[in-house]
Amino acid sequence: MNFSLSDLDVLEAEAIDIFRETAVAFERPIMLYSIGKDSGVLLHLARKAFAPAPIPFPLMHIDTTWKFREMIQHRSFIAKEYGVELLVHTNAAGVSEGITPFTMEAQEYTRIMKTVALREALDGGPFGLQPFDAAIGGSRRDEERSRAKERVFSLRQPGHRWEPRSQRPEMWRTYNTRLTPGQSMRVFPLSNWTELDVWRYTKQENIPVVPLYYAADRPVVERNGSLIMVDDDRFVFQPGEEVVTKMVRFRSLGCYPLSAAVESDVTNIDDLIHDLVTTRLSERAGRLIDGEKSASMEAKKVEGYF
Repeated sequence: MNFSLSDLDVLEAEAIDIFRETAVAFERPIMLYSIGKDSGVLLHLARKAFAPAPIPFPLMHIDTTWKFREMIQHRSFIAKEYGVELLVHTNAAGVSEGITPFTMEAQEYTRIMKTVALREALDGGPFGLQPFDAAIGGSRRDEERSRAKERVFSLRQPGHRWEPRSQRPEMWRTYNTRLTPGQSMRVFPLSNWTELDVWRYTKQENIPVVPLYYAADRPVVERNGSLIMVDDDRFVFQPGEEVVTKMVRFRSLGCYPLSAAVESDVTNIDDLIHDLVTTRLSERAGRLIDGEKSASMEAKKVEGYF
């Protein structure tokens, strides 16, 4: 009898192998959970990798306090449904200083509320724990040019700094996981996946996702050519802006004032997959934190951004 593996089978097997390698190679791994579609697939794969045992490391969410309300609701649902250990950390100093997407330029806001918070959390202090030596994330090489430079096991120097030219070769899926004092590792099981792979796998495995990925009538304002959803009463309007209701969805989720929606009539996963096959719009086109410079994401990653 002949057996053949689909492309999704191959990607799944590779990711499961990476999870198991991480659990064996590191003493204190942790998995970043951003609540989005990639995190959903990542969590599903982690559960498969260690079933019937529980996932042998906690999940962690960096909460800026500005995520969409539906994202936080989904986070609570997943933690309860799957019974996972979920650590949540917010940069308390940034909150006390009044740092918000409306009071700070997007790049500096991201540095303070995401990058600094992530470094704090990975050092373990907010949780009274020892530093984590490996952080698993859902980044994919097809997302953005700096992420295309990442290895599956991506070395971080002391201070969580990334040096692209110092990355280790990964020939024939042979990984070098050794660390010296102060170093840590970022691990990317979805490196070789595409956005389309993620959604096809989500459909195949019936993985729950945040409803924001599907189109619905939502209150938005048009700002600098982008549609920004008015998600709560903290929204700061600019002169002349008015709320309008449009049928929109999101391809990428983050802090709601920095995540642009797209007009769409896609209300189910089959139509979403068809839309991806035919569109030429970049997945991260709506992520205002990426900035205008092509090197902006790489600069953030060098400082410790995921």
